[in-house]
Amino acid sequence: MRGTKFSVIGMGKYGRSIAQILSDRGAEVIAIDNREEYIEEVEDIVALAVTMDATDGKALESQNIHESDAVVVAIGANFEALLLCCVQLKELGVKRIIARSNDENQKKILQKIGIEEILEPEKEIGVLVAEQLINPSIVSFLQLPDDYEVAEIKPPKDIESRTVEEIGLRSKYRLNLITIKRCFEEDNGDSVEVVQHILGVPASNTVIQHTDTLIVFGTSRDIKRFIEINN
Repeated sequence: MRGTKFSVIGMGKYGRSIAQILSDRGAEVIAIDNREEYIEEVEDIVALAVTMDATDGKALESQNIHESDAVVVAIGANFEALLLCCVQLKELGVKRIIARSNDENQKKILQKIGIEEILEPEKEIGVLVAEQLINPSIVSFLQLPDDYEVAEIKPPKDIESRTVEEIGLRSKYRLNLITIKRCFEEDNGDSVEVVQHILGVPASNTVIQHTDTLIVFGTSRDIKRFIEINN
């Protein structure tokens, strides 16, 4: 994760928590806000803290914002400013834009301008957002004491179409496979829906499918190692 660069725009409580966690994980973080007092609060925890108007395209360009692996737009109080900021980022060619939405209407508007990754603070927490930025394979996780966690992960590409026994989660990676969520097509009479069901305790000959979600238990380090080795 070292060598990754993220920009977080909007240093309210939500944006600040994302910037803090990313920085703690070793990422290079640029924090941006137009309120100097907010920037002063985070300048010691990020690589660079900048007081500027994030709706100003030239100002964003001056910070080489397009070089970021992802930009999180966490502006909460001014949706118009958030929208304009997103438009400027798209024009600057930012590879990955993640924007905050406070309700369904804002979410629809963001989708209309081409923002695919949308944060909903009432449904998500900063810790999970930061974890997903660092490890896109992680769907969700529950942090436990002593650096252990239960994580839902997308199958890394190198384990797809292999059996649980062949993968050797416990012997090779020190991870325990709790269960698997699998997608099934179900006919409800009017249409066919794709729904997820729990498989229970997976057998050793269970074959991992591309659309599965693996629920594993282990240390944060071992889970990340497993993802990195097999992606």
